[in-house]
Amino acid sequence: MAHSATVKTDARRHHDPAVRGFASDNYAGVHPEILEALALANGGHQVAYGEDEYTEYLQKIIRSHFGPYAEAFPVFNGTGANVTALQAMTDRWGAVICAKSAHINVDEGGAPERMAGLKLLAVPTPDGKLTPELIDQEAWGFEDEHRAMPQVVSITQNTELGTVYTPDEIRAICEHAHGLGMKVHLDGARIANAAASLDVPMRTFTNTVGVDVLSYGGTKNGMMFGEAIVVLNPDAARQMKHIRKMSMQLASKMRFVSVQLEALLAKDLWLRNARHANDMAQRLAAGVRETDGVEILYPVQANAVFARLPHEVSRRLQKRYRFYFWDEAAGDVRWMCGFDTQEEDVDGFLQALKEELAR
Repeated sequence: MAHSATVKTDARRHHDPAVRGFASDNYAGVHPEILEALALANGGHQVAYGEDEYTEYLQKIIRSHFGPYAEAFPVFNGTGANVTALQAMTDRWGAVICAKSAHINVDEGGAPERMAGLKLLAVPTPDGKLTPELIDQEAWGFEDEHRAMPQVVSITQNTELGTVYTPDEIRAICEHAHGLGMKVHLDGARIANAAASLDVPMRTFTNTVGVDVLSYGGTKNGMMFGEAIVVLNPDAARQMKHIRKMSMQLASKMRFVSVQLEALLAKDLWLRNARHANDMAQRLAAGVRETDGVEILYPVQANAVFARLPHEVSRRLQKRYRFYFWDEAAGDVRWMCGFDTQEEDVDGFLQALKEELAR
């Protein structure tokens, strides 16, 4: 029997859609244009496992952003994108150099090492950014059988501390890594926010400067689910399609990931969302700077504000707005803005912050 065009659901709303916090841009809902795209792709039958019209068209869009050799492999989530990409870029004896604060090192539950079977060589950084000099702390012993072989440098743009690499900084990393026979992976969970901050196309700090493979993030920028591995240098990642399947990242109904990426990237939705989130972070930072008793820890260059304030103040404030401690012992917190953060959300939070500081 054919399905009716009118659909009635028994689901109920279990949350207050007016409530917003500053814990994560993952807390945000789905952008209305993404929801429209999902509905557009629904209905009828499309070939499964990526042989659909939407995934094929996505390749054209990806190449318009990242050059004629780019190829996109849609996946379910960011950890899956990073682990699958790094697995395809390394040998069984390989290692990946990253910042100590990198998401792959801190927030992926050991997945790169447990699932991909690689060794992470984490380097402390003052601002979340690697440099050729910092890379050299771990880029040695390539022929030492007692040591995992450094094969990839992984950077995050923008970084986990909210800072943004300039194109020249990434170019220097790529030239240095390639000169050592290594490849470069870019974790782009918030790549749109970095491009908006720099006011340049994404290619300016990826394929143009030598990045080999990137993880493209969509969930934090308005998508319901899904990211993409984008191979910029075909020689840098072997058998990606086989490793994606083996890593449990091959979506059967891939059209519903691909159409979201299309809606985000075909025009400027990715940039509009990122610029708005960045602007809200600047509004938040400006208000914090005018508030006694709070210290901003890092330059606010994307959609994150890192701050230090009395622990008891943060605890009280968390009862009014959700956010996370970054380093609870030091009193450091992280406040994130998303594509749906509104000016009144920021102003209300700042007022609550001042009230709790005054108690």
